[in-house]
Amino acid sequence: MTTVRAFQTARVPMPITLSIEAIVDAFPACRIAVVVTEDLAIAPERPEELDALVRGREQAARERWAGSELAAIPGIAAWRAAYKGFGIKQTRYRSSVERLVKNVLAGRELARVNAFVDLYNAVSLAQVLPLGADDLDRVTPPLAFRFARAGDSFVDMAGAAEGSGPEAGEVVYADAAGKVLCRRWNWRQDARSLIAPATRRAVVTLQANGWGDVEAAAVDLMGLIGRFCGGRSRSAVLEARRPRVEL
Repeated sequence: MTTVRAFQTARVPMPITLSIEAIVDAFPACRIAVVVTEDLAIAPERPEELDALVRGREQAARERWAGSELAAIPGIAAWRAAYKGFGIKQTRYRSSVERLVKNVLAGRELARVNAFVDLYNAVSLAQVLPLGADDLDRVTPPLAFRFARAGDSFVDMAGAAEGSGPEAGEVVYADAAGKVLCRRWNWRQDARSLIAPATRRAVVTLQANGWGDVEAAAVDLMGLIGRFCGGRSRSAVLEARRPRVEL
């Protein structure tokens, strides 16, 4: 059942469509929560209260997974299997959540970007699920998780010079104009739709592939957005029996 939650009295929101129809046969365990949030006020620096929350989640992750091999952590193992499912075998290509967990277990802190990015990274770490967010005013709906196509474009947020676009057979997250918002499903985000302090509307995806509670993660995320960035949020879940939603 599609779930819609609002944190403030709302005007009629602009509908956003998201689809996993192209990949659901190959990945039937895929479940993705999408959160659309509007009227944001994003602090460029992490507020003190959010900083304390992030520090707490880092410490909780270290305690929870102390002594564990990355491959033994369920949320990481699920995505390693998914990557193999679309032909990604190189160890340099790992899901975004694996990189977060690995860094935190190595004693490093989550990156400081802005309040919105920092809080969704905290959700990703705690829930052990990949999350990705894009500025809705910099994408062209409808959005879809699908296989790469000829003509898709990608600008690497890390400045890496690796070809001009995704490889054939690669799962990507893309908009209707062929802009690849994230390569290799949830490996690296496009630079053109990054969340910034000027962002007023955002779309966030919370992704599971056989392990993880995307509903709980979405509730966690929307609570933190309301607490630290204001705005109004609504959510829905895509899965094999409902591979397309409009919210």
